[in-house]
Amino acid sequence: MTEISGHTTPYAVLGHPIGHTLSPIMHNRAFESLGLDAIYLAFDVHPERLIPVLEGMRDMGFGGVNLTVPLKEYAFRGLNDLDDTASLVGAVNTVQFTKDGMRGHNTDGTGFLLAVEESFSASVEGLSVFVLGCGGAGRALALTCAVNGAAKVGLTDIDSARIASVALEVSARAPGCVVEQVPSGGADAVASSVAADLVIQSTPVGMKPEDPSLLPAAAFRSGQMVFDLVYMYPETALMRTARGAGAQAANGLGMLLHQGAHAFTIWTGRSADVDAMRKALEGAVYG
Repeated sequence: MTEISGHTTPYAVLGHPIGHTLSPIMHNRAFESLGLDAIYLAFDVHPERLIPVLEGMRDMGFGGVNLTVPLKEYAFRGLNDLDDTASLVGAVNTVQFTKDGMRGHNTDGTGFLLAVEESFSASVEGLSVFVLGCGGAGRALALTCAVNGAAKVGLTDIDSARIASVALEVSARAPGCVVEQVPSGGADAVASSVAADLVIQSTPVGMKPEDPSLLPAAAFRSGQMVFDLVYMYPETALMRTARGAGAQAANGLGMLLHQGAHAFTIWTGRSADVDAMRKALEGAVYG
């Protein structure tokens, strides 16, 4: 049983089931580092109860809330006040309680862009980007890259209808960005990958240590950047294959870190201690 004093500000991550056990670790470390009297907790909330629960948390004095899948889409549909970041991807992962009510944000895009800058000393502006997987995360990052100035976005997925749907969205949001639809696997995917400046791996492949690389060494080259959203291991098979071909590679822990730090700033108005949060995450994930 966690005891909270009358002065402690509670924050929370909500999930069904709870999908993000790392959020309390990094946020509580951030509160501790800045000497804030706050605590971050995790709760299991049914999607149909989300909005009443959020309203109750606001009335109880919670400082802010994070959301995991599938609650992100429910919040997007249920909140009236949405930041542009949430409107872009159609999902809310951060709820800010304001004097006027509740405002929905999505910090994933910002977290990704900061992780790319940190890992590769680069921005996505002007780049050719190839996205493996057009599900929720891949779709969001394809849109993020396009609206932030990527010259070209290539899309591949085992579901061709999903590729087409995301391609339409990207073209509508960023008419100046060239969009390429690439069949999954085979020579076309290899050719599109090796031609790209930045390859983003956003499928579940790699979440098991025995998972093979989605692409062969011929899909990568020197001077290329490869970003694998999987963060359970310091190096996935895809990252290892890419590095063997001369590419730079990073996993998704940086994105997790920076999206959390941005949420922290939205709630508190203060810059998070990113180094402290990083150490807490690395200790929890890699031991």
